[in-house]
Amino acid sequence: MDSYKPLLGITMGDPAGIGPEIAVKALSKKEIYEICRPLIIGDTKIIKRALRFTNLESLNVRGISDPSEAKFELGTIDVLDLNNVDIDRVPLGKVSAEAGKASVEYIFKAVDLALKKEIDAIVTGPINKEAINKAGYHYTGHTELLKKLTKAENAVMLLAIEKLKVAHVTTHVSLKKAIELITKERVLKTLRTVHESFIKYFGIKNPRIAVASLNPHAGEGGLFGDEEIKQITPAIEEANAQGMNVVGPLPADTIYYKAIRGDFDVVIAMYHDQGHIPIKVLDFYNGVNITLGLPIIRTSVDHGTSFNRAGKGTAHPGSLIYAIKYASMMVQNLKKHETLS
Repeated sequence: MDSYKPLLGITMGDPAGIGPEIAVKALSKKEIYEICRPLIIGDTKIIKRALRFTNLESLNVRGISDPSEAKFELGTIDVLDLNNVDIDRVPLGKVSAEAGKASVEYIFKAVDLALKKEIDAIVTGPINKEAINKAGYHYTGHTELLKKLTKAENAVMLLAIEKLKVAHVTTHVSLKKAIELITKERVLKTLRTVHESFIKYFGIKNPRIAVASLNPHAGEGGLFGDEEIKQITPAIEEANAQGMNVVGPLPADTIYYKAIRGDFDVVIAMYHDQGHIPIKVLDFYNGVNITLGLPIIRTSVDHGTSFNRAGKGTAHPGSLIYAIKYASMMVQNLKKHETLS
């Protein structure tokens, strides 16, 4: 079981951003080929250009049309070539509909392969929300798009670094809208998804889940808001009645200290910045974005396209490297879980 190397489809991301550069940097490393069979889903022309930017021209690029043609050899990057980018129409570091369209097409292809079980998991490079919307794909990000493509009932964003994992009840909405979305049903659905996912993908039999409060001091008994009393606490009580191991709501200004100390396996944040800030303060370069609740395994970099750095060869590949490592680990744990079930 442990010797199995998952086949990972790595989407190139927006061709005008740093995605291609971090992809070739990651696949230049022996450690990646020791844990998986990496396949870039993108455009061969862009990958070859990225090799020049990163001084990795000693690497070869093999364009293929089907995953079965890949050889997964260190020193040669296998690219499932969609050949969908006109370099002259996609300038580096610029938002464009052409680049947005191409980046979404890589996701479509990866999801299709994963649903058909032709690849074990997908690892996504950074896309640009403005670009994909210009191309006519009106989504606020990967998570929402993947939820629709896979017809998943629920999709939960989990951010992961070595010392901390944080899942989110809400993500890309205004703070005002996020507060409106904090309902017992939504919190409970998030708890179920996280609980089940940590058993299947992280190999934790009884995951310890801590729920952050929405309001200061967990509402101070209703003095600073009643969402804890009316929505969050009832969801926690129901989750525990269903056999989960959940504590909270705990004040958000202390919950992360306790999690880092090792008291919990995962923290549930109520809104985007409440979960993102501690992750990025602790480890800005190596965070991984994981989508829970899908019928496929998906990990991603936890950063954007960084247009201002595109073409300079200086982009840090750490987040993508860890996303590949998490995807490989999750595939292994899922196989063990399925064997035991």
